[in-house]
Amino acid sequence: MIRKPEISEYNPFYQPYIDQLHSDEIVPILKEQLASTEAFFRDLSEDQGNYRYAEGKWSIKEVLNHINDIERIFTYRAMCIARGETQSLPGMDQDVYQENSGAQSRTLSSLLEEFLALRKASILLFDHMTEADGMKVGEASGSKVTVRALAGLTAGHSAHHVKVIQEKYL
Repeated sequence: MIRKPEISEYNPFYQPYIDQLHSDEIVPILKEQLASTEAFFRDLSEDQGNYRYAEGKWSIKEVLNHINDIERIFTYRAMCIARGETQSLPGMDQDVYQENSGAQSRTLSSLLEEFLALRKASILLFDHMTEADGMKVGEASGSKVTVRALAGLTAGHSAHHVKVIQEKYL
């Protein structure tokens, strides 16, 4: 079972994501988000997917693409650390990733399908980890982090950005 991390298990920069977790068990949150995130994005039109709330801000499609990118990155880091990786894992520049993603040329529905596939894989990854796996420590983006922190960050990051869309885009 993967539980909510303690603040000492991740860089404090990520606290807003952990603050989104409303349960101590991460996998049930990931499973609930699978359904709620699907319902949320399915209710949006393709035109809404192109909406930006201000100049220079990402479109809703680009936000969903970013959620997908970070899901991949956090779960990759978690898998590496759980499997015993000792090398420091690299950081990333979200703006460079976005510029090279081609998200604006995709449909909102294709980005949602990608999210659903990624989230199902994330659930399978974390659902089969032990508590001991969750407590393994590695380094990513220059900071120490536990596997369970990365699981929590995966759920919290997604929740954070859905909330931003609700508050600033719709």
